Amino acid sequence: MRQSSLFQVKPTCTRWAGPQLCICRSKHHQKGFWQSSTLQLRAINAGYGKVCWYNSMILVLENRDLQDSIKPQKVEFHSLNFNSTLHWQPGRAREARDTVYFVQYKVYGQSTWQNKDDCWGIQSHVCDLTNETSDIREPYYGRVKAASAGVYSDWSPSCRFTPWRETMIGPPMVTVVHSNKSIILKLQAPRSPYKRKRGSKIPMTNYYDLLYQVFIINNLLDEQHRVPVYKGKDKVIKIEDLRPGVSYCIVAKTYVPMLDRSSAYSSRQCTVLQ
Repeated sequence: MRQSSLFQVKPTCTRWAGPQLCICRSKHHQKGFWQSSTLQLRAINAGYGKVCWYNSMILVLENRDLQDSIKPQKVEFHSLNFNSTLHWQPGRAREARDTVYFVQYKVYGQSTWQNKDDCWGIQSHVCDLTNETSDIREPYYGRVKAASAGVYSDWSPSCRFTPWRETMIGPPMVTVVHSNKSIILKLQAPRSPYKRKRGSKIPMTNYYDLLYQVFIINNLLDEQHRVPVYKGKDKVIKIEDLRPGVSYCIVAKTYVPMLDRSSAYSSRQCTVLQ
């Protein structure tokens, strides 16, 4: 009777057996049955580490230690005015030049992860997920895995991220429109990345009840001492009872009462009263 042909798949290598050998599992099909066996293959040193040699083919060892060593660390969302990005740090092993990263995301409660195409096989440590997290009251997760020399790490997940609760609010834009024995200011709320139908960006006041905190600095006395002069919702503010010939600077912050959260200070806007 004619015997069936022998079909063999590429061995899977799982561990070292000393400096010159690696242990692999081989699987082949013969006489209608799949059979497996253990092989000891010659190990050689490549530029990116030790590999196994089999019938003129290089087999990268499926090494759990290597997978763990390249696994991304500290995966977390950073968000300012709903501009939300996923950040991570390289694994504990020294990052090789060929290391690339893959990013996925999903809404909390969903079973399926979505690939972020623009962050698939990248060398950067940051991925912009602003558009993918545009439903600002939904909680999201992100995750990252690394690949180097043909070895893939496990996924590293982020903590749950809800944009509306966790985004940082930016400071208002401050403009000095007049100064003559007093200072008149115009305040403009920070804007989100999301647009109205006509194309203008939606201000953060559409999402939160914001207050403005305004501070004045008398450069003649102390350039670091900020004196609070206003807190409220007005967009135009007049500061009076100031001394002519003195240099003053204005800074402002945005405050979200519901979240008890303040922005950083705005850039200084300075003027000398006439």
